[in-house]
Amino acid sequence: MAGAENIVNEILREAREKADGTLSEAKRKADMTVSSAHADGVAEMSAAAERAEKAASDYAKRVESQVGLRRRQALLSARQDIIETVIEKAYQTLSSQSDEAYFEMIEKLVGRYAQPEKGEILFSARDLGRLPDGLTAAVEKAAAGRGGSLTVSETPAGIENGFILRYGGIEENCTLEALFDDKIDELRDRVREVLW
Repeated sequence: MAGAENIVNEILREAREKADGTLSEAKRKADMTVSSAHADGVAEMSAAAERAEKAASDYAKRVESQVGLRRRQALLSARQDIIETVIEKAYQTLSSQSDEAYFEMIEKLVGRYAQPEKGEILFSARDLGRLPDGLTAAVEKAAAGRGGSLTVSETPAGIENGFILRYGGIEENCTLEALFDDKIDELRDRVREVLW
């Protein structure tokens, strides 16, 4: 029986050696798989980190661009508000100047806008009530200098300031508001040049 026992022991020993070899090979393959998976995981994590960093950088650039755009828009809007305020103050200053300065301005405007024909000039009720002595003669002289003639109408025009020139059925609006509106782009450009 000792021989049978030796054979069984020999078979068991060989089975153990074969099992140990199989386990060793399986362990080696498992280690290689784990190592490869680890390397792949590290590479994937690195690629994911690069993608995330690029996405964050792109987002930051977009946000910075939007902030810059909004800043420029706010600055432009503020500048436009300042320009409009300056123009409005200029209008108010001209509207509320002394009678003497106001009617001197009116004389100059008549000299600029009078036509070489016969017509009449209409003032607001307020201006008709405060016409200085000699304005009628100054208006006639300014119109004559342009080859025409103007008479002051006794009927007030429904305007705030300035005047209206009427030639036949055609009227030319020379109120301060109309003159400002006519030159608004030029006024804005001049204010912009002075301020910036």
